[in-house]
Amino acid sequence: MNSLIAAEGSKSADGTLPDEALPEPQSQGKLVLRKFLRHKLAMVCTGVLLLLVLTVIIMPIFWPHSYEDSSFPSFAKPSAEYPLGTTQVGKEMVSQILRGTQYSLLIALIVSLVATTIGTVFGAMAGYLRGFTDSAISRVTDLFLIVPQIAAAAILAKVFGGGTWYIVAMVLAAFGWMPIARIARAESMSLSQREFVDAARASGAGTFHIVFKHLVPNMVGLITVNATLAIAQAVLIEAALSFIGLGVQLPDTSLGRVILENYAQLQARPALFFGPFIVLVLISLTINFIGDGLRDAFDPRQRRQKA
Repeated sequence: MNSLIAAEGSKSADGTLPDEALPEPQSQGKLVLRKFLRHKLAMVCTGVLLLLVLTVIIMPIFWPHSYEDSSFPSFAKPSAEYPLGTTQVGKEMVSQILRGTQYSLLIALIVSLVATTIGTVFGAMAGYLRGFTDSAISRVTDLFLIVPQIAAAAILAKVFGGGTWYIVAMVLAAFGWMPIARIARAESMSLSQREFVDAARASGAGTFHIVFKHLVPNMVGLITVNATLAIAQAVLIEAALSFIGLGVQLPDTSLGRVILENYAQLQARPALFFGPFIVLVLISLTINFIGDGLRDAFDPRQRRQKA
């Protein structure tokens, strides 16, 4: 109210406000950040995820037990020395969870980055060029969509790398770009009808300049949200693949691999199973809620926060 009174008092003789009395315009980035910071659930999940990431990076440096050490007693009960007990082969469980989480997050991050890059490029090119290019990319996308992702990833991971973590990551990325490509294609079609694209064409800009300098930057919100959700999806798919024994293989590990190795102890020694399982669920939930917060923040029609 005081600002309005001050603004009224600063009007010039012709009834207009001087420039210094006008509110300072905020950039799109600042508006998005402010809306995201107001999303309470997303902020809580961001804090939990950051704490988890820092824990799995820093804690192994100070943890007294190595994930490679198998000299501990078999099936030792949870205690001060072994908070979650030990496995059948004599490995300490906390160190196994820390290492598995590192690999699972690394695989998910690579899958998200690669799949998002491929999907964005293909979708943007298809939506802008249309015609034969759009038809060809759309048919390839449809072909990949009808292939069972887990089955194809399991076969290719065995053929190319025998279950090494980076091969699993690249294979999952090869079958994870299609939904992003479809979304990017639709957004590119819409943006290509805007005046700034017509102005770029009139100035002589080429196809790649228009796509990567005008279309893709205007899809940054869409890309960010889908990249975030792709991380959560990749964590679960990798875990499912490793859980059925067709994903990451020893000496590499992941949360899915740790769960598989201790699944038989679900009833007798539940800590061995539920320890990595809870971490897996926690990662998936936090990333999904962060994605929801980003989606609401980038949505210009969203005025009130859901949480």
